[in-house]
Amino acid sequence: FSLDELRYEYPQEIVPTGDTATTYLRRLTEAGLTRRYPSGTPPAVLDTVKKELALIAELRYEPFFLTVYDIVCFARSQGILCQGRGSAANSVVCFALGITEVDPQRAALLFERFLSRERGEAPDIDVDFEHERREIVIQYIYQKYGRERAALAATVIRYRTRGAVRDVGRALGFSPEQISALTRSMAWWDKRYQLPHRLREIGLDPA
Repeated sequence: FSLDELRYEYPQEIVPTGDTATTYLRRLTEAGLTRRYPSGTPPAVLDTVKKELALIAELRYEPFFLTVYDIVCFARSQGILCQGRGSAANSVVCFALGITEVDPQRAALLFERFLSRERGEAPDIDVDFEHERREIVIQYIYQKYGRERAALAATVIRYRTRGAVRDVGRALGFSPEQISALTRSMAWWDKRYQLPHRLREIGLDPA
């Protein structure tokens, strides 16, 4: 037994009766190509889509694409701004599904950077949602797929003093020269009460 044998079980209820995940994804992709290329899909794009769908089917990732497609469709049906980004933009299938907006053929992007047989791991589709309404999307996911099958994850970043000062200084409109002077004057052992003194040293009023 190996942990590598454990695979994530993707939702299956998103596949309509009478379809398989493979046929449903292909059907949605073909419909998307018609929208993306109203004058006719270029042969090179059709060849690429055929290869992408074959690899997706081989690796059994169709439900993953369908899940992301479902979430994006819901967001857009509610008028919630969303946009796929990252290496998913290298996929014509993602472009056809409306997950991303970049035509990878026109931009000469490599699909293998997004998904390849050799990587041995699931693809990563990043989708940004407008922050003021993303809670609506989160609740939709909980309601449709179940709270026991969904989770929030976060990356916690711990700032060092100088990095924090640089970011805060830019946000407050300090000039690059002021920020540079302030960070150069600071030491890692400085205490909080010493900050006003550092500000005065570079000609800023701490008040």
